[in-house]
This record gives sequence, structure tokens and C-alpha cells, in this order.
Amino acid sequence: MQKTILTHDRDVKRSASTQIDGRISAAIVASGIGCLVIGLLTTGAVISEGLKNILNWWNPAGPLSGKTSVGVIVWLVIWAIFHFLWKDQEAEVKKTMTITLILIALGFVLTFPPVFEAFE
Repeated sequence: MQKTILTHDRDVKRSASTQIDGRISAAIVASGIGCLVIGLLTTGAVISEGLKNILNWWNPAGPLSGKTSVGVIVWLVIWAIFHFLWKDQEAEVKKTMTITLILIALGFVLTFPPVFEAFE
């Protein structure tokens, strides 16, 4: 009898954990987009001298100050938009995490010198 209850509880937990609140999904996906923006700006600053100068918000840090600040601003704006759009919905954990990890990986790759120096 107890074995059946434990199996049933495990099944309930498994099925419940496949969905995530839309507000949480919004924050997670927005973080991936923010990471991608930082990667794109890192590569873009190498390609474009004008973009590099625009991103130089504080001379001691150079364009890094603008890259990270824009990335954070984009993350917050996208988070607010997705939060508003997805607040009453549920999303699949696997889909949310897959999308986010792909975005983070792309952003991460674009910050490596061998990658962005290939565009010089």
C-alpha cells in the first residue's frame, strides 16, 4: 500500500515540475537575451569604431561600461515586457531552459577574443 502512495506522489511531483509560472519564465528568458546582447555588443564594438565610442560611457572602463549597462537595461526592459505578456500563463520548464541556455551560450561565445577578433 505504501509503495503505491510513494509512486503516486513521485508521479504528481514529476508532472507538476514540467510547468513553470510565466513570470518566472519571463525573468529567465530575459536573462538569456541580456547575455546575448552583451555578446553582440562585444563583437559589434570590435567591428565598428563608432559603436565602440558610443559604448564608452566611462573612460577608465572603456566600452565595457556601455556593453554591460546596455545588457542590463535590455534584460530589465525585456523582463518587464515578457512579465506583462506571460504573467497569466504557464510555460514548460524544458523549453524555457533550452531557449535560455542557447541564448547564454551564444552570448558567451561572442565575448571570446578568438571569436570577436575574427571580425576585425
